[in-house]
Parts: sequence; C-alpha cells; structure tokens
Amino acid sequence: MWERIQTEMTLDEKLEILSDAAKYDVSCTSSGVQRNGDGKGMGNCRKAGICHSFSADGRCISLLKILLTNECIYDCKYCVNRSTNDVVRTSFTPEEVCTLTMEFYRRNYIEGLFLSSGVLKSPNYTMELLYAVLYKLRHEYKFQGYIHVKAIPGADPRILQMTGYLADRMSVNIELPTAESLRLLAPHKTRKNILSPMRFVQQMSAENRHDIQLYRHAPEFVPAGQSTQMIIGATPESDYQILHVAESLYKKFDLKRVFYSAFVPVNEDKHLPSVKNQGPPLLREHRLYQADWLLRYYHFEAGELLDEECPNFNIYLDPKCCWALKHLEIFPVEINRVDYYTLLRVPGIGYKSASRIVKARKMGMLDFEDLKKMGVVLKRALYFITCKGKMMYQIRMDEDYITRNLLNTKEKLPEGTESMSFRQLSLFDDMGIGSQHA
Repeated sequence: MWERIQTEMTLDEKLEILSDAAKYDVSCTSSGVQRNGDGKGMGNCRKAGICHSFSADGRCISLLKILLTNECIYDCKYCVNRSTNDVVRTSFTPEEVCTLTMEFYRRNYIEGLFLSSGVLKSPNYTMELLYAVLYKLRHEYKFQGYIHVKAIPGADPRILQMTGYLADRMSVNIELPTAESLRLLAPHKTRKNILSPMRFVQQMSAENRHDIQLYRHAPEFVPAGQSTQMIIGATPESDYQILHVAESLYKKFDLKRVFYSAFVPVNEDKHLPSVKNQGPPLLREHRLYQADWLLRYYHFEAGELLDEECPNFNIYLDPKCCWALKHLEIFPVEINRVDYYTLLRVPGIGYKSASRIVKARKMGMLDFEDLKKMGVVLKRALYFITCKGKMMYQIRMDEDYITRNLLNTKEKLPEGTESMSFRQLSLFDDMGIGSQHA
C-alpha cells in the first residue's frame, strides 16, 4: 500500500478534483418538483425555472455537480475512487459546499446542487456530513433552489429521514444489474443494503403524501422522488435482463428515473472488460434510454420489447420500430379512428403528437399534412398508418422491405456518438472565466 500524502488545497483545487470525480454519476435531473420561494431566502424550485444544459456526452450539467469527498472505504473495481487507487484525495467541508453553491447560484451559473460522495469512514459518518450541508444551505443560507442528494446505503434511516425533508430528490445507485455482478465487482456492497434505503424513501414519501393531505403546511419529503443508476457494459447481462430490472424498480419502488451509464474503463482489472479499442457502449446506452422511455410513457412492457430469443436491441433501429416490424399484422392503423394507446405504438408518433391527433380529429378528418404540422415524424410513421383509408404511398407490408427503407432514413443518433469525449464540461468552460487549473 502506498503512503498517502495530503497537502492543503485551495477551494479551486478541491473543486477541480471533486467535480471531475462526479462526472461518472449520470443520475442528475432537476425535473418533477415545484416549490416557490417564500421571499425571504434565495432561489426557488419551479418546473419551468430549472434549465438543463448538456455536455457533449449528454450528461446533465445544469446543477453544481460535485462529490463531498473522493475518499472511500470501498474497493469497487469499476470506480476511479476505489480505496486501492492511487489518486489525489480531498474533501469539502459543509461550509465550502455552501459557499460554492451560493456563489455559483448568484452568478446564474447553476440552478441547484447535485451532491454525491464517496464513503468516508462509514456510511453514517458520510450521511451526517451530507445532512450538515443541506441543513446549512436551507436554514443558514436560506437557499430554496433545487437539491439532489445521494443516500448512502447502510446509513441510519433516521439520518436519511432528516436529509429527505431538506432535499428535492434523493437517489441510491443500484450500480450493477444483478446481485452476482455486484458480488464480483463491488464485493463490499450488497443488493439488500442498496434496496433498503430505496424502500425507506418510498415508504416515507407515501406517508408524507398522506400527511400533506391532512396538514397543508406539513414539510415535504423528497418531493421530486428518487432515481437510480446502472452501469452498462461492465458485466455480461443482456439488454433483456437490464430492462426487466428497470421495469421491476419502477413498479416496486416508484422510481422516477433509472439512468444508464455506459461503462468507462478507468481502472485495470482482470474482472473488467477491455473496451479501449471500441470505446464505451454509448449506442447501447442510447437504445436502453429509448426503451426506458417506452416503459414510462408509452405503456410498453419489457417482455414486449425483448425476449430470451432476442435479448439485445438492434443497433440500427430504435426499439419502437423493431416492435412494430415484428407486429405488422396490426398495421396499418387508421389515424382518424384508432385509439390513443394504439397511436402511441406507431413509430414516429410521440405521446404529445398522439394527444394532438385525438383532440384535432374531433373537429374533422385528418390527412398527412395535418400530421406533419402536429409533429409526427412521417418518414417513420408512413409505413404504419393510413389517413382517410389511404396510405401516403404504395407500400408493401413486408418486414424486409420496410426495414430497408427505415435504415435508409438514418435515425439521428446523439451528437458525437462516434468520437465521444468523457471530460465533464467545466463550470468555467463557457463563462469566459479563466482558471489556473483549466
């Protein structure tokens, strides 16, 4: 074991290290809660008032996204901050996190705080520090903006409860899709320890909703709900297994979001796959997000999208198109008569355009030009719909024929997918502010 040498650091030096160390945690969104300021503090938390910015790799950077510390007692093989890694270690004090948050907020760089942490000394010790940060921000600095905080598995539920009354969203990373993979790559963590705080947050949220109905001024507990994150590609699970895990989490724990993080090789280990030549599985991550969207908003089930015979998504076509091609017997559907839930299953029709169609056709019969104005992506939808009993063109309802045409359409993939940079966008990058560490 090396001898760890610590030196005094400036706040800027700590920020450079601990913001960079937080870039692999993708589960930060600031939607789903509305809370007005009371006029006495700083900030508010309105649905329309929190703007999202995205770096080139698609990670949300609208929040001040930092670790409280990159010290960690655990030795997870995939983590850059694992205990056996020889990296520079540092920690913020609660006061320093408050200072950074308030200064960045006053300069309009951020709309809130995303605070995660390595596990310093013990889960309880770390969770108490996180609580201290939130308490100071809310009560001493009167900060009323958005706060997303990590719940540390193994921490006392009492500390989680106190922290939950100060946070807008809380998340517990499930880390890997199965208990077997967790035992292999994160031997100090267990699925039970991870799911316990997730269940606690769910139960407290349900009780809190009941209290608010009885007492209008009761404090809210994690009003924006909870989320989690899974690392994709570090272990051999199929998309079918991963999607079933996500579906189960949504149903059993009332999660708002499951985030998928393409595995980035930051450590050398015999148990980790080598993806240096082909890069992280970003396209696979993209397909999982598309499928996740279908689960949450389009009333699909995991078993409809994949099965044991076809356990992984097609890299060339999005999951909805693949499903439609396997069920050509129900297509084409008549746009002026079919119900809302069937409209949701048509490639090229989103839930907003489906709602517009249902409303607009009460006023008269729709044609293809009307659909285009409503936001329907006709280059995909035209193979699966009719307007007034007619298709847009003469089309052969054949899977190979439609597949070839859809492939020629070329789906727009996330920008930069082929040569993705994983450097987190610095808070100073586009603000015109110089930094000696940039």
